[in-house]
Amino acid sequence: MSIELISQDATRLAELIRNKEVSPVEVMRAHLDRIDAVDSKINAIVTVADGALEAARVAEAAVMAGEELGPLHGVPFTAKDSIDTAGVLTQRASPIFKGRVPDTDATSVVRMKKAGAILLAKTNHPEFSFWIETDNLISGRTRNPWNLDRTPGGSSGGDSAAIAALMSPLSIATDVAISVRGPAALTGVIGLKATHGRIPMTGIWPRVPRRFWHIGPIARSVRDIALAYSLLAGPDGADGFSTAPLKLDAGVGSTPGRPLRVGMLIDAFAPVDADVAATVQASADALRGLGVTVEPVRIPALEKINALELLWKLQVMETKPAFRKVTAGHEDKIFKHVQGVFDTPDTSIADFVDAEQQAEQLRDGFAEYFQRYDALLCPVTPVPAHAHDAAEFNINGQTVSSLHVMTATAPLNVTGLPGLSLRFGTSREGLPVGVQLVAPWLAESTLLHLASLLEAVSPVRGLHPDLSNI
Repeated sequence: MSIELISQDATRLAELIRNKEVSPVEVMRAHLDRIDAVDSKINAIVTVADGALEAARVAEAAVMAGEELGPLHGVPFTAKDSIDTAGVLTQRASPIFKGRVPDTDATSVVRMKKAGAILLAKTNHPEFSFWIETDNLISGRTRNPWNLDRTPGGSSGGDSAAIAALMSPLSIATDVAISVRGPAALTGVIGLKATHGRIPMTGIWPRVPRRFWHIGPIARSVRDIALAYSLLAGPDGADGFSTAPLKLDAGVGSTPGRPLRVGMLIDAFAPVDADVAATVQASADALRGLGVTVEPVRIPALEKINALELLWKLQVMETKPAFRKVTAGHEDKIFKHVQGVFDTPDTSIADFVDAEQQAEQLRDGFAEYFQRYDALLCPVTPVPAHAHDAAEFNINGQTVSSLHVMTATAPLNVTGLPGLSLRFGTSREGLPVGVQLVAPWLAESTLLHLASLLEAVSPVRGLHPDLSNI
């Protein structure tokens, strides 16, 4: 296994393969060896794809034959185990689906393969992708590579842990309240939740509440995120929420003559750990140094509306019937987090309607904000990676529920806004600290541009967890 090789991002690996400096087989073996070496302690991988090495041999033959190559030809990728993969176990983190092997690939997997990427493995997540940590009855708990006593988050904790631990260069994950951006922040990698509907959810479960579900890439470089997004986005003719063509982009990116205006918001998500607040401030200072206008802002709608609370009210009513149906007769196989959904009292119709109205008001509030600003800079999570099964946090002397971890991410699922998480700091305990960038609907280019600016000056760029003692 070559640490130098598995440390490369997907874009660089594709370049090395295209130039015949390394072979797809060499790249695949290096990542398989890495999984063998470290995953027994991290538990990010639930299934290694049968045929991954053979697919690499086919990819190598195509290179040697001079065939036309896709932008990710021969590059391994992983996918969350809630995403269908033809011929490869997809068990949805539940004993109820033990042994399930789909006949077809999800749209996102089809698109990755079309670009030449090779499915390496499936990654762990909480049962039905419905919790802030990654643990379940069929494949167990995933640990954070930076500190095995800490969580990598959820629900895409297996994806983020695999990327951080150099077991994969790129993964496809899902997000219903925090699940791409939170795990990315807690493990020091990069995650993008594109505008709702940008990337089709076809072939991904659960299907409800689909108006809040998003899919997005997790990687170690902004250019990999941008490349994956360009390959994954666009309608597929099956997902009715996915209608906007990729060429429709409302962002300003790096348009000459138009300086970007970014609002910074920390206090609206209080309490926030001092290291997190300092990291957001440091990223704001860095952007100012690069010519971006950054200033503190308020978004009144965020102050008036508890986005996490209303999201939960809406999700419980829509999720319970679907979960009841699939778990009927298998009650002994339900893990505690899905049971927690069942134990939550139903939302009254009056409260449900009120929550719907608040969601619309929140969208209006962000729309008004984005008339004046091109982006928003804020925390991803209020704390760095926390202990497994933490029920509450003590932040600056204030005790809050562990659900507070979603306070800054849930508003984007309620509204469908795009958000990107990337590391820009380190806590006093040596753990990654991320920041969140938010842009208007369909303005992913703005996110990617700002993220690339921060990445170029990041004080933590290129850092990986030390797994030498595992």
